[in-house]
This record gives sequence, C-alpha cells and structure tokens, in this order.
Amino acid sequence: MQGFTVTQQKSLEAEFPLQVGAASLKITPPIGSVMGNSYGMNISEGIHDDLFAKALVFDVDGVKAAFIALDLISLPYGLVAETRELIATQTEIPVENLILTATHCHAGPQMNPRFLKNIGGEAEKKSLEYLKQLPEKLLKAIQMAEASLQPVKASIGSFYEEKVNFNRRFLMKDGSFRTNPGRLNPLIKRAMGPVDPLGSVVLFETTDDRPLAVLVNFALHPAIVGGNQFSADFPGVVSQLMEKSFGEELVTVYTNGNSGNINHIDVQNNSFLEQYEESARIGTILAADVMKALSSRRPLEINSLEVARMEVAIPIPNIDQQKVIWAEGILDRFGKSSPPNFGDVVEAWRIIDLKSVNKERIAREQYTTTVPLKKDGNAILSEVQVMGFGSELALVGFPGDAFVELSLAIRLKSPFTNTIVCEQSGNGNISYVPDRKAFLEGGYEVNSARFSPGGGELLVEGVQKLLIDIFYD
Repeated sequence: MQGFTVTQQKSLEAEFPLQVGAASLKITPPIGSVMGNSYGMNISEGIHDDLFAKALVFDVDGVKAAFIALDLISLPYGLVAETRELIATQTEIPVENLILTATHCHAGPQMNPRFLKNIGGEAEKKSLEYLKQLPEKLLKAIQMAEASLQPVKASIGSFYEEKVNFNRRFLMKDGSFRTNPGRLNPLIKRAMGPVDPLGSVVLFETTDDRPLAVLVNFALHPAIVGGNQFSADFPGVVSQLMEKSFGEELVTVYTNGNSGNINHIDVQNNSFLEQYEESARIGTILAADVMKALSSRRPLEINSLEVARMEVAIPIPNIDQQKVIWAEGILDRFGKSSPPNFGDVVEAWRIIDLKSVNKERIAREQYTTTVPLKKDGNAILSEVQVMGFGSELALVGFPGDAFVELSLAIRLKSPFTNTIVCEQSGNGNISYVPDRKAFLEGGYEVNSARFSPGGGELLVEGVQKLLIDIFYD
C-alpha cells in the first residue's frame, strides 16, 4: 500500500505540477490593547470580528514560496525582518521567497511605538507583548500551510465593480485640491484620478475538486470601520461569506490593490450607512462579485514558479535638525489633553520617520515602523517583490498605501496574462505612495509621503524589471 501511495503521488505531481497549502490563523489582539488607524490611539473595548493571518505556500518542482495576508493596517519593518529571520531558520522556504501583505484594515492594532508610548500604562504593555508574539504566530501560519501542501488545480476569474470604489482626491472650483471634501459639496469640480474596477479571483482546488483556497484582490481602502472594537472591515465580511458558501475549511486570502487615493465615499450621494452596516454592504457586494467571477473562471496552466525581489532606494527631502526638534514636541503632545492640530501631526510624523540615526535597527524600531534609511540618510530603502506562476499569473508585492495609477501602470506593461498587485507589502511601512502628478497638486497623501516626487514611479520601474526578468528567464 505504501508503494502505491508514492506512485500515485508522483503521477499526481506530473499531472498537477503546482502544489498549494493553505492556513488561517487568528491574530486578534487582546482587549485593552491599543487600536486604531494610522494615527488612532483608542483602547480596545471589544471584538466585533476577529483578525486573521491567511497563508499560502506554493511548491512547483521543488521551488517553494509563501504568501501571507494579514489583517493589519500596514507592515512594521521590524515585523517583516523578524518574520523573515524565523522563516529562514525554521522552514524550507527561502527568505527571499516570502511575500507578506497587509489588508490595511483601520480597526486593527496600533503598531507605532511612539503612539503606544503616548498611551502608556497597561494598554501599551498589552500592545507591545502582542507585537512581540506576532512573528511566531506568522511562522506558525506558514508552517501549517506548508504541512498541508498537496497537488492542486488553479483557475482565475475576474469581475468589474464601480459602485463601491471612488477616487477621493478632488479639484475644487477655486483651483485647490482636497481629499474627501464632503458629500454634496458644491465647491467640487471633479475627481482628480481614476479608480480600478478590476477584481481578480484565483481559486485553488484539490485534485478531487474540493475548494482549498481563494485569493481575492480589489482596490478599495478598508477604512469604513473605526471605533473601539477590533474588526477586519469588509475584507472580513468577504471571507465570512465565502466560508458560508464553500465551508469553513476554505481559506479566503483577501489582498488589497493599490488604493491610497480610493475609498468608499460617493460624494454625489448623501444617503449612506454607518460603519458596520456599510462594511457589511460592501463586503456582500464584493462577495457576490467573487462568486460570479468563479462561475466563469478559466484554468491556469502553471508549470513553473519564479520569485524575485529588489531593493529600491527612494530619495527623500532634506530634514532640518530644527524641524526634528519641533516634530518631537508635536508628537509628545499627540493624544494628550491639549493635542496639536492634525496637519502638524502628519508633518511631524513624516519628519521623525526621516531623521537620520547612527544606531542599530532595534533602536530605530523604538520610535518608527518605517523602513530604514540609506547610510548617507538621503533615501529610504524600500522593496518590491514578484511571484510568477508560469506565464499566466504574477503576484506583485508593492509597498505602502499606494496610488491606483501606479498599479494600473504595472498591469499595462506586464508580460504576464494576469498580474495582481498587492499594496502594503515589501519590507515594511513607507506610508503613502502618490504618483508624480499628485505632488504637483498637494493634499493629505502628499503631505504624508516620506519621499520626493517620482518615488512611486521608481517602485513601478523596479516591478516592471522584475516581471520581465522572471517572465523571460
């Protein structure tokens, strides 16, 4: 019987070269820890719905790679670095063959050490302990997925959705540019950019047609739910509805496309639902879109797996030491009884993230989640990643809260039949990633950006080079 099993496995691998393992692991922080969006500092009082790490491990002819999506707002550099170190020592997956991505949900844990310090007390202790344990949890999720590797069939579908996603940057009648200027604002002239209506759905099924995992990608800011209860927002709703349809064993890996300038607010409509109701509405619409896409999916022929990554040094503006002192004072007051105005907080956080320090990585991680600077202090060291499955599918790990124009440019010039861009990836947080045009317009996203004009395009060029390299390898 044992010999038969081995022979059968070899024949399956010949017929189905791609092996996939999938796992889902709960990563909800403890109640009483600090939560919120990028700048949020609420102490959590409950759990509306759990946060998860969703892991996929791939193997084609001995080449292994892993992809893991996290219900977090972003990826702290330290989290990525520590997780990669664990993967390198405790799995058979090369560290360079790992892509981590965050869904960018805004009702997850606050991870900025500076903001946690401002809260202090038991809430800070709980948050720091949670963050300390997170790399081990991610390792466990990947190990669980690796242990379940099996030959699979892969297929892909797509959908077009334009009723829930809107560009949030507007040209006003006075010539200024504003982010989210308000519903029915009579001073709005027009939106200043496109949306990406394309959603992608990749289904992995066992050889006996049992759904194992589905990867969903759509570009929409998961910034609907706030408050003081943890929630995965509408990506969590999509996952819940997929499990109801296919069973709890299905692992739904939701990934966010570039949506730094895309959200759910229709400024032409003053009728809307609040938070959880709106999140449920949008999640239900997208889940229905996914189901329709699956009904017309087409098979993927995957005979090879190629993975590559590239460090991209992005130039930054000069930071004056006097501005650093000012910024330290602003952030010290943030979250206190007489807080500074929000615009000053945005500027101060950007300055602190870009100050040069001649210390080890661990020292930098005491005040920022942002990727390191070059030794000369003139650039931040970001990263792009690609994972190519044959010639028909590529997954792209793109850093930051990136503008939709950048992923549209990547897809336009990709040699792969299907290219799925996942933001909030790479080697860690870099905040907003506007395109060059936006720097001429200004606004919140540009004020938040950690780099000089053209940095987003440098990242796109890096992705395009990697895609061409692995396609023609």
